[in-house]
Amino acid sequence: MVKIFDTTLRDGEQTPGVSLTPNEKLEIALKLDELGVDIIEAGSAITSKGEREAIKLITSQDLNAEICSFVRALPVDIDYALECDVDSVHLVVPTSEIHMKYKLRKTKEETLESALKAVEHAKEHGLIVELSAEDATRSDVAFLIELFNRGAELGADRACVCDTVGVLTPERSFELFKTLSENVPVPISAHCHNDFGMATANTISAIRGGAQQCHLTVNGIGERAGNSSLEEVVMALHTLYNIKTNVKTEKLYETSRVVSRLMKLPVPPNKAIVGDNAFAHEAGIHVDGLIKNTQTYEPIPPQSVGNRRRIILGKHSGKAALKYKLELMNIKLTNEEFEKVYNKIKNLGDLGKYISDIDLKTIINEVKGESIEEKIILDELTVVSGNKITPVASIRLNFADECKKEQLIETAFGVGPVDAAINAIRKALSGVADITLEDYHVKSIGGGTDALVEVVVKLRRGHEVVEVKNSQGDIVRASVEAVMEGINLLI
Repeated sequence: MVKIFDTTLRDGEQTPGVSLTPNEKLEIALKLDELGVDIIEAGSAITSKGEREAIKLITSQDLNAEICSFVRALPVDIDYALECDVDSVHLVVPTSEIHMKYKLRKTKEETLESALKAVEHAKEHGLIVELSAEDATRSDVAFLIELFNRGAELGADRACVCDTVGVLTPERSFELFKTLSENVPVPISAHCHNDFGMATANTISAIRGGAQQCHLTVNGIGERAGNSSLEEVVMALHTLYNIKTNVKTEKLYETSRVVSRLMKLPVPPNKAIVGDNAFAHEAGIHVDGLIKNTQTYEPIPPQSVGNRRRIILGKHSGKAALKYKLELMNIKLTNEEFEKVYNKIKNLGDLGKYISDIDLKTIINEVKGESIEEKIILDELTVVSGNKITPVASIRLNFADECKKEQLIETAFGVGPVDAAINAIRKALSGVADITLEDYHVKSIGGGTDALVEVVVKLRRGHEVVEVKNSQGDIVRASVEAVMEGINLLI
């Protein structure tokens, strides 16, 4: 059994441009605990007052996971971590010649002394200590062994090897962790970065070499090229190496999307395991194989990671794929309608477009001469903004269904009038449809203050994604009407 040390909330949050509020960090921590990770590195307590507030919120939840704070080999860092009531500290000490000489400006002896004093201080206050060597993969191995052994003598519970700039190779990773696990009396962790795209492979090799724990982030986020991806490492261990973890793999996709939404970091469609294209198929020969046996082109069932199979229609699709897709969607067409739909798909495919489920429904409605019925109608929108007022919007939505007489009325604030209006829509629909705004772009068409603006929004409901454009002279109305059109398409 390999333990999973999740550093999404610490190393992951160090992704350029990402900054979470305490409540957002708590929401992610709750999802990670549901996922079944063993340790959550909730942040670095020394960072700021807000960071300490977030860590305290997390430690107050009595989660199953061990809650950890990153600390340097400084008593003040450890004292701030203690203030947050964490279970453990990830005590990081630079060990490479380049880090000691240029960053710390200390000798090996001075670095070792400060590290051991920090271990003693943490253990005296009852903390679990994971003693971590920063830039370990460019460090002298004999020095690593000395550091870890001396730390273990003072009570350090675990030792961690950081491939800080991602220079390991799988072969070297295996040998390094084999050497350390044979010469260090405490469990060894692997913390790998993805600068050369080998973080997953290096982590797996480290575990094969003797590492009993690995540091991972959801979606592989992190500084520069990111960290080892939790979903990739866990599924490779479970499926390819028959090595188990406590992770509930069916929750991987859901957790991925929570992290993506709160950190505003889109998941690439071709991302392994949790990308929207990870189980998507377009080529006719692939779809034909899937119809006969899903294992022909899927190494694992999509539901095992909470994802789903997607049949994509486009220029590579055959008629069998369209028939299969229509069966999955429980849609019946006459032979004539089928041919018209198929030809439209091919024509759009030649223009470089793939056909989403929403697009397919739109094409079918066009062929049948039917329009998409609005389920929810924008009845009233009021937005107030100014230099001495926080932008606020109130909105009233009506159901098109006459059986539903109630109205949805909400008010919300925002950083600007558009944000306030969209927040009001989101609040109004929170109990009706779980729809999230994934992307928003605006550009001016022409010049002048009265120029048209084009708004493009991308909305998600579960696995369904729709992109809508709207052009008007009023940016608020263009944004709201684009969002409303997308909502009706998804519903």
